[in-house]
Amino acid sequence: MGALVNLNGAIVPPDRAFISVFDRGFLYGDSIYEVCRTYRGKLFELGAHLERLESSAERIGLTLPLPAAALGRQMQHTLEMAELPDEAYVRLIVTRGSGEIALDPGAAVDPAFVIIVKPLTPPARELVEKGCKVALVGVRRNPKQALDPAAKTGNYLNSVLAMGEARKANAQEAILLGLDGGVTEGASSNIFLAKGGVLITPSLEVGILAGVTRRIVLELARALKIPTQERRVDPAELENADEAFLASSIREVMPIAHVGDTQLPSPGPLTLKLQKAFRARTEHA
Repeated sequence: MGALVNLNGAIVPPDRAFISVFDRGFLYGDSIYEVCRTYRGKLFELGAHLERLESSAERIGLTLPLPAAALGRQMQHTLEMAELPDEAYVRLIVTRGSGEIALDPGAAVDPAFVIIVKPLTPPARELVEKGCKVALVGVRRNPKQALDPAAKTGNYLNSVLAMGEARKANAQEAILLGLDGGVTEGASSNIFLAKGGVLITPSLEVGILAGVTRRIVLELARALKIPTQERRVDPAELENADEAFLASSIREVMPIAHVGDTQLPSPGPLTLKLQKAFRARTEHA
């Protein structure tokens, strides 16, 4: 059929998908979300995404309109109704609801959910095979004391501004630093680098999202006996890395060929090993 939208259980085509102008997700970004993709028509790592959705809801004090498992069934039902011939992109959004125009979260009533299913647009083959360009941008990642990046919320202006800066540098991803100047993550990805055969990634403690693909990459690296470190990363370490790559649900494992004007070997040997291992993981999901 094509793209479909599920609004609180009612499945409609995109041109009939409407939410209230008083919805707090629209007014304030007062919402949480998850993005899944399919392999062979099956939602990949759905359980992990739903667990993170529950964690995000708890972090911002948002009551889910349905239990997480029921939201997962709604995602699956919408996917089946779409009858896409190829792989799908599936986005689940939960908002605190509508109500009076007021910052007080207690003004919200009736939490709502929206599920968007559309054909997957995979990254360009050249980026997957040869690598992308990332830019170290001036926009800083929100500190945990302000809006904890561990909550995947609809308040994304921080990353929007970062991507705007990256695009001006002809980069495909923005790499944000923390207030202390250390590397945190991409606007929509986690980042890894390698030095001397050791795989390094910023730790969750620096204030980043616990990426589902990030976790899988670390599991695969350990299974391959690749030494790993989760710690603070200085920007100079990234610029002087032996190799580096991005990790996300849509990008999977994507090599980094340039950090700004600095060229990196791409793809590096560890990146290729992990790309292969990740693809094998998806084939047996």
